[in-house]
Amino acid sequence: MQDEIVSPADVTARLRAGVTGEVITPADEGYDKARTIFQGGIDRRPAVIVRATDAADVAHVVSVAASSSLPLAVRSGGHSLYGVWDDAIVLDLSKMTALDIDVEGRTAWAEPGLEAGAYTNAAGEHGLVTGFGDTASVGLGGLTIGGGIGYLVRKYGLTIDNLLAAEVVTADGRQLTVDADNNPDLFWGIRGGGGNFGVVTKFKYKLHPEPTVLGGLLIMPATAELITEYMRISLEAPDELSSIINVMPAPPMPGVPEEAVGQLVVFAIIVYAGDPEEGERVLAPIRELGVLVDMVQPMPYGGIYQPEDPDYHPLTYSRTNFVDNFDLETAGKILDTLRTSSASMPVAQLRALGGAMARVPVDATAFAHRKRKIMFTAAVVFEKPDEADEQRAWVDEFAKVLYEPGGGTYVNFLYDDGPERIHEAYPDATYARLVELKRKYDPDNVFRLNNGTISPT
Repeated sequence: MQDEIVSPADVTARLRAGVTGEVITPADEGYDKARTIFQGGIDRRPAVIVRATDAADVAHVVSVAASSSLPLAVRSGGHSLYGVWDDAIVLDLSKMTALDIDVEGRTAWAEPGLEAGAYTNAAGEHGLVTGFGDTASVGLGGLTIGGGIGYLVRKYGLTIDNLLAAEVVTADGRQLTVDADNNPDLFWGIRGGGGNFGVVTKFKYKLHPEPTVLGGLLIMPATAELITEYMRISLEAPDELSSIINVMPAPPMPGVPEEAVGQLVVFAIIVYAGDPEEGERVLAPIRELGVLVDMVQPMPYGGIYQPEDPDYHPLTYSRTNFVDNFDLETAGKILDTLRTSSASMPVAQLRALGGAMARVPVDATAFAHRKRKIMFTAAVVFEKPDEADEQRAWVDEFAKVLYEPGGGTYVNFLYDDGPERIHEAYPDATYARLVELKRKYDPDNVFRLNNGTISPT
């Protein structure tokens, strides 16, 4: 494609002429706030930011970007590192938050700027749930198209396993309906293939009746034996049980014994999506391992999301691997490595997978790591930007503790990774199919700024 618009001023003028949403430039008062994302230490300066209000706005922004020399960045909730970019057009979807729930049909149409917590609370008023991730403030846009691994993954599968249809603006400005019958190739691609093919302006999700779950936090002593046994029990548990454990230093908080503060503990965030009494029986073997703090109780599913400070922008780095094997020796290495960290908060996160996620055929969606048993994330939160290189190097080494060739990684948890790491997110057959889709729907690589960039060449 021949570039037609070169000057940022000309780009801005074209954008203002064709959108109903707000157009923000570096000269505007709200620019600095508009370019801030969840991740701390990111100081990128886009050429212009457009807060779209509808699909027509999105289509216009995409068309202008496609005919300009400026890159296009897309953000919904602001958790992706690619949501802002230097000298780019930022398409901000945060104002697109409409939600239409069909209670009888158990479906919902949602716009991409809606946050997971807001959707969950609205659905919860009807005793219904859709599984998303583990953080309330994440926008549905990026979370969904990368897969969606959260507290209901073992019972209801990934978020994309509950996606029935979508409306997508492609690189040529078309607005397409995609589902199993309409543009099924693109429907396959947006279920795990990330932001490579277009901008989703609406998602149609399946809802499940789940008025109450047994959920909350268990804080447990961090021993190799306990972690190993916890993972064994979790993998063998009924599908109703999903959990995330974070092995990390205990912060001062209510219920944590004073002598445990600063010591490594297991923070287990648990959801049993079923009868609470049966859930108590399922959790009994886990509780028998030893508990310091027990906050697990019946609650609406939305209660599992932790409160967030909107002004909290941590300096973080992480690396994620899917693995199948976990034993006492591995657990010991995790604890030993955590003790070598200089970060204010080193974390090893473990998620037992399987269940409904594993019963979907590997080639049914662009998320192909269906058979992996565990997702492991090595992470740090640190205090000063000048620590970044040191902390990244430490995390990269820590990730090798649980690394299996061919195990893969999760595209939503990639950082500024190159082609080799992106290939780990997509096995060869999946990657080849994604390249063909890229050539069809985005041959000029308009959507090149995303966690798992696929090149058409």
